[in-house]
Amino acid sequence: MQDTISFSENQKRQLLEHAEKEKPNESCAILYGKIKESNAIVTEIYFTKNIDESPVNFTISNEELIKAYKIAEDKQLDVVGIFHSHPDSMAIPSNTDKKFMESNPVVWVIYSGASKELKAYTLDESIKEVVIQTS
Repeated sequence: MQDTISFSENQKRQLLEHAEKEKPNESCAILYGKIKESNAIVTEIYFTKNIDESPVNFTISNEELIKAYKIAEDKQLDVVGIFHSHPDSMAIPSNTDKKFMESNPVVWVIYSGASKELKAYTLDESIKEVVIQTS
């Protein structure tokens, strides 16, 4: 399990801009990179469409997920994280997020449109907050 996730200030800005642009709906993206020891290092962001077009849920289509994983494979990168926003609530995993975290055991990065906070989590036996490092 990862203890930290690292991305650049520019990548952070791109994620927050994506979240604001998609309001009032949740935004989503897949984070590519490498795992070094217990650190997920983000090297690229693959912005995805929330096919739910919902302010309280997000779904990335199976076609887009398959494409995203193929791109990662072609670039010899790992999927190190999943990003999404909570436009009107806190940056804490919802019950739905927890369910999907079980089947996608990567770092989940959540942006709160309400508090403007960016937080990250993993799920092992329980939800664990992950330190976000920016450079």
